[in-house]
Amino acid sequence: MRRRKARAEDDSQIDMTPMLDVVFIMLIFFIVTTSFVRESGLEVDRPSAATATEQTKAGIFVAIKDTGEIYIDNHQVDQQRVRASLERLIASQGEVGLVIQADKETRHGAVVGVMDAAREAGIKQISVAAQADK
Repeated sequence: MRRRKARAEDDSQIDMTPMLDVVFIMLIFFIVTTSFVRESGLEVDRPSAATATEQTKAGIFVAIKDTGEIYIDNHQVDQQRVRASLERLIASQGEVGLVIQADKETRHGAVVGVMDAAREAGIKQISVAAQADK
């Protein structure tokens, strides 16, 4: 009689292995398909625009503060070294887009200078970040 009870208890357990396999596969799927938004790391007061759209294919972010200081990957870069820094990033990341995050008080010349350096470095897709009107 005891053998029959032991066998009934053993048969009533649920095998968790297939469920764990499915959970791990789903976890891997979500990790691989998730796109991470990178920012330049600096707080700039971006100008607002009614027609602002989200940029999804940007790989390089350049921040320009209202004082004219230029930051690429959280490192301050001199105006003359922007092109060399961008060329180095293109060599490591491949052909990617550029987003310029300029403060709304930034002088126009600083933004145009960064855009020229980016074009000379070989970047074809350049965007200027703006804050969407609400």
